[in-house]
Amino acid sequence: MVTVKARLGSVMVALALAGCGHPPRPAAGGEAAPKIKLAVLPAESDQFPAAAKAATDSMTRAKIGGVDETSVSKVSLEVVQLSIECTDPTASCYAAIGRSLAANRLLFAEIDAGDKPGQIKVSVTLFDVDTQATRHTAEKVFTKEADARDGAAQLVAEATRP
Repeated sequence: MVTVKARLGSVMVALALAGCGHPPRPAAGGEAAPKIKLAVLPAESDQFPAAAKAATDSMTRAKIGGVDETSVSKVSLEVVQLSIECTDPTASCYAAIGRSLAANRLLFAEIDAGDKPGQIKVSVTLFDVDTQATRHTAEKVFTKEADARDGAAQLVAEATRP
């Protein structure tokens, strides 16, 4: 007859041996592949709030191949630029923004008045922080805000295509 103490000892040995298994094999090259993180920066426009909201909503829902994690920033591109004191629209500033957000990719939209009265220029950019290069930019000038609002999803889809 096996005692409770002996049975407990057997269970402990089995658990200890189970914990001695081999760790998961790393990816080819000897190291585990790092996760690719995307930071979505909400669009902001006092002049065209409906277009900004539509662009932000579309970017938030975007699915981008190769991205493991997505986070939505609480603040816009402009606010992050001011906080890190890098306001130039350059690759080095965008890379600094990505590093400050611990992201490998940035997805952001810029909304401005067009060249003619009433026009709205919407630009959506997917930026690769690791290579400091723009992957895709989609840009369109709309004649009214309702058109920009309705066209935001298409611009995001174009900017995030593989």
